[in-house]
Amino acid sequence: MNFLGSNAEQAAARNRQLVLAAIHRGAPLSRTELAERCGLTKQAIARIVDRLVDDGLVIEARRRHGLRGQPAIELEIDPEGMFSVGANIDRDHLTVVVVDATGTVRGRVHHEKSFFLPDEFIALFSDALSTFRRRKLVDEGRLAGVGLAVPDWLGEIDVIGRPDAYAAWTDFDLRGAVEAVTPHPVFIDNDANAAALGEIDYGLGTEIGSFFYILANACVGGALVIDGVRHKGAGGINGEIGCLPVREIDANGVGHIRQIGELFSMFLLYDHLRAHGIVVQTPAELAALDGRGRALVSEWLARAAGWLAEAVSHIALIADPEAVLIGGRMPVRLIDQLIVETQKESLRAGLPPVTLHRAVCSEDAAALGAAAMPLAHRLGLPSADAGQLKRVPLRVDHARAAPPSA
Repeated sequence: MNFLGSNAEQAAARNRQLVLAAIHRGAPLSRTELAERCGLTKQAIARIVDRLVDDGLVIEARRRHGLRGQPAIELEIDPEGMFSVGANIDRDHLTVVVVDATGTVRGRVHHEKSFFLPDEFIALFSDALSTFRRRKLVDEGRLAGVGLAVPDWLGEIDVIGRPDAYAAWTDFDLRGAVEAVTPHPVFIDNDANAAALGEIDYGLGTEIGSFFYILANACVGGALVIDGVRHKGAGGINGEIGCLPVREIDANGVGHIRQIGELFSMFLLYDHLRAHGIVVQTPAELAALDGRGRALVSEWLARAAGWLAEAVSHIALIADPEAVLIGGRMPVRLIDQLIVETQKESLRAGLPPVTLHRAVCSEDAAALGAAAMPLAHRLGLPSADAGQLKRVPLRVDHARAAPPSA
């Protein structure tokens, strides 16, 4: 990331953000190292750092010994310097977290339920904020804002078991409703974009500059990161891989072109198990299956690997990322198994080799990424658009199959 700034007086605010961003991404750093990274004079760095320390955003953590001369003082972001709330609203759960300035989770409220309606979400979100305040997990004066991670077309896509009432999300003023329960800035983005942001700041993004993130949640999502910055596209929907065409082989060995969103998702895995008499509705239940259940999951993962290998090859040929990351609410063991099977399938089919990794931030990836948005904005990092979710006309029957049994 380029942190070069200016010593001109009119650029003081920008230089302050550059220094904060450099410490956030590269800590611990000395004042001398900051000057080199930001392209500022040592005198300018000294003034900015002193002010950031006085404001409680940066701390002088320790002295660096073992070198010649006066030991350098290492600078880090002060965890107590600011806080952020992030919420992931999805078709099968609601997760709300509060994090400190370093991204450490201070509190978490989670509800495992399918198809929350808007009014239910607002009530539960308000309760979560009250819980954080009551437990004194948040310094309201240092709250950078609230981030919301929401799948695109939440109330429109015809997923398994979607009730008619769920269409209420389509015209729901999410920003207005949340602003009515908190005075702090509200940031909204797609759940996969948010998960990718969390991975940039707290996961493999600290080592891999360009990657494509596949979010394995109730439905499948994706996000492209280029040189440490999410590429959102002209319409804000870059990474929507649900429409990506892949080939499905039927029982007669005949290939059919399908959209990967119709074949691969947590809801579709649950539906596969349901077809064999096993009712599973949560990741925890999925992880606790007996031998027969695990065998059925392995069977599904082996099939899914073929679709995923083809999709990943398309992504690699178009975007050429350093790696493709898979994360989300799918249990870690299953993601690892899926990656192994996908690599095998790629080799078998002679597809272009692609580096696959499990994302570091998994189950709460989208909620953590949502919380990262206000922090990124305050720190001057590439942050989410604070506007409404960008939406374009698109009808996709993701995860469409028989509705779940009661």
